[in-house]
Amino acid sequence: MKTPQRQLPGTFAVFIVFALGLIASSNCYADKHKHINLAGGKGLPFSDGVIAGKTLYVAGQEGSDEKGKLAAGGIAAETKAALENIQKVIKTAGFEMSDIVSVTVYLADIQEFGDMNKVYKEIMPDPKPARATIQAAALVNNARIEVSVIAAKQ
Repeated sequence: MKTPQRQLPGTFAVFIVFALGLIASSNCYADKHKHINLAGGKGLPFSDGVIAGKTLYVAGQEGSDEKGKLAAGGIAAETKAALENIQKVIKTAGFEMSDIVSVTVYLADIQEFGDMNKVYKEIMPDPKPARATIQAAALVNNARIEVSVIAAKQ
């Protein structure tokens, strides 16, 4: 008398392959996503930037110094400081300002668009990236401006 052999059902085999794939992909997460935190993240619950593949996503940066104090001098000074903060994240991540492909500008007062735009044009390299400018009802720390960007390497 022959002993019956058990055969693995096809669905179970598919499940095993799927599970192994999930384990492998979750173990690669750290390799695919690098988090950039300037000054130890400043105690904030988010990263200053995240690299996913060849793309860098930079969180909104306001026009403040390392201690969180807003730049004195109104929208022009805050715009300059915000873009300098963007540049710090960009450089720390190993990207260049010319890698920026998209910018979102949040203004507390859209009437300050012209003054913001003058500073923006001086700092952002040519060709200029795509940009959206939005008036926000309020920004954190009573900031006049917050800027977020997306950069991509070829």
